[in-house]
Amino acid sequence: MTAQRIIQVALPVPLRRVFDYLLPNEQHKPAIGARVEVPFGHRTLIGIVLKHASQSDTPTDRLKPITSVLDPTPAVNDELLQLLLWAADYYQCPIGEALQAALPVLLRQGAAMTPQLSTTEQCWQLTTEGLGLPDNALAKAPKQAQLLHQLRERPGTTWQALKEAGFARDALLRLQEKGLAHTCAAPPVTNSESPLNLNAEQQAALDAISFERYQTYLLDGATGSGKTEVYLQAIARLREGAEQAQTLVLVPEIGLTPQTIKRFARRFGASVAVLHSGLNDRERLNSWLRAASGEASIIIGTRSALFTPLKNPGLIIIDEEHDTSFKQQDGFRYSARDLACVRAKNLNIPLILGSATPALESLHNVNTGRFQALPLRHRANRQAAPLINVIDSSDHHQGLAAESLLAIEQHLAQGNQVLVFLNRRGFAPALKCRDCGAVVNCPNCDARLTLHHNPRHLHCHHCDFQRPILRTCESCHGHHLEPIGQGTERSEQALNQRLTSVPVWRIDRDSTRQKGALEDLFTRINSGEPCILVGTQMLAKGHHFPKVSLAIILDVDGGLLSADFRGPERLGQLITQVAGRSGRGDRRGEVILQTQNRHHPLLQRLIQQGYSAFAATLLEERQMSQMPPFLPIALVRADAPEADSPHQFLNQLRQSLTPLAEQNAVQMLGPMPALMEKKGQRYRHLLQVRGPSRHALQAFLRALAEHLDSIKTPRHLRWSIDVDPQDMS
Repeated sequence: MTAQRIIQVALPVPLRRVFDYLLPNEQHKPAIGARVEVPFGHRTLIGIVLKHASQSDTPTDRLKPITSVLDPTPAVNDELLQLLLWAADYYQCPIGEALQAALPVLLRQGAAMTPQLSTTEQCWQLTTEGLGLPDNALAKAPKQAQLLHQLRERPGTTWQALKEAGFARDALLRLQEKGLAHTCAAPPVTNSESPLNLNAEQQAALDAISFERYQTYLLDGATGSGKTEVYLQAIARLREGAEQAQTLVLVPEIGLTPQTIKRFARRFGASVAVLHSGLNDRERLNSWLRAASGEASIIIGTRSALFTPLKNPGLIIIDEEHDTSFKQQDGFRYSARDLACVRAKNLNIPLILGSATPALESLHNVNTGRFQALPLRHRANRQAAPLINVIDSSDHHQGLAAESLLAIEQHLAQGNQVLVFLNRRGFAPALKCRDCGAVVNCPNCDARLTLHHNPRHLHCHHCDFQRPILRTCESCHGHHLEPIGQGTERSEQALNQRLTSVPVWRIDRDSTRQKGALEDLFTRINSGEPCILVGTQMLAKGHHFPKVSLAIILDVDGGLLSADFRGPERLGQLITQVAGRSGRGDRRGEVILQTQNRHHPLLQRLIQQGYSAFAATLLEERQMSQMPPFLPIALVRADAPEADSPHQFLNQLRQSLTPLAEQNAVQMLGPMPALMEKKGQRYRHLLQVRGPSRHALQAFLRALAEHLDSIKTPRHLRWSIDVDPQDMS
């Protein structure tokens, strides 16, 4: 059998191997990285060609022919293929699943690699007849008349923008049928924003960046220090040296994407491609193809955008690099931040990691010389850091203390805005019986049901279980059920009752479910009128609210008392990021922390000496306890419907691999229950694996994965390997 007639294909199945197929005589040889359609059991799957083989371990008479070749050119180019092969090996993921995760959904389903304009991307404008109509035309069709006026004022508007503005598709189609409107090409984006003058720190950071070779730079900048302006001017310098060079920008949340896109488009007038889960499948594929062709010079997206093909890569930027959303928590459990380092090194281009609260891993890499620090210690507006006041909340379990309410009223009276941060959605985190003390729990998880008022129901935020609000206690049948604790809905209600003259905007997952809702709220906030923002972590990430002069953080104690070793780090980042939303305008900001542990040494270190000193203390503790970033770890997780099954499975695994662990100087701790043992009607246990080095840990994990693949596991048990875990649950 000649080499070109056997191909090795990676398929999206949970098996750590490739599959050999025959190539029919009349079929042209597919390119490495191209998609092919193949039979697999009783199914037909789409896989990626990895190799043209000269022979197979399977007898040729048992090999099946491929069904078809889908791509004349690679869907996954050689650079991305090498990155994904490395990542699949490092994160112990089957290569077929890793490749699947890197492709847009439509390519996974067999769609052609040709762009098609989706309905949401189509632009609309008035025809000559539509432009010639008088202002009072279509008086009997007011919705069409309003749409006519909108298109006259803003020709070239996309349907998505019209939809978000409140227009109905039926009205648009009526105008089209009447010959008054038609689709058109998108209007060119023009430069409308000039670069800002950099201060000395920003200029020094920009001048230190070399675009000729690989280097990871940590832009360690205080909140409001102008990191984004450094990004923008770095891109401008890159484009001066190579006009066609592309920049890939990763942001942690969809909520940050619209304002980022607008700012980049205003500055460069360039084609910007966007990749995030808020787009439909066609829009994502179109952006992916524009990046691959080089048409888009700036690509902005969330985690999975790291795998976007680039024709002329020149720079990668990761904003808010500390954010945990850059780590995939299931399936292909990669870290986009860490893989960006690998990709930039392979491409020999610079990587900029930006944060006001860098991850301890990044600070450790600076300390060991792997990363180069670019510090920005002062705010761009020359304002001093916010003043932080700590209030003992022992007597304020139900929300805002009297001192906090007084401060809110003072700041609003001066025409400013106030931010109230509480990382709990809903009205109250628990519903409790006053007679017997029973709390309403989730039947599927070791968690309480959260009380919501809009709409009224009880909701588990871990497994999505929902039920109506109870009228009587299920334990004692008493009628005195009362909400316990504070959620964003309850805080919003209390503030609306106390302060009736200003609007209260709640920003959490519940209030921003509809597409465009978050951007609409930000538009209202940025009008500058006095208001109160009540929200969760969605408010803590990179937003610029110039009129916010006071930030209040309720209940900061969870991170201090967390069973997860990363809890204090997360708390320090959260407090610093939320505090950084205040004082970004012409007034120095103020921050109020409500806590029952005001004298905790870590909290005092953060308040008195700032995040850098706080992080240095945590690094010392990590070194003493030999935890990341000083020693690498991995978690082997197992879950099953039966309580004992995952523990028994992991215990047997540990016993089987003890000799190999000792050979590699690897420690195995556990098995132990997860922090939330029962979730979604499944019991979860984990085995922690620590290695003296990454090389030793990887050698052990490869053997562990091969062992797991070779043994028969209980039917309903699931297992996974998480390398460099960010979540210890």
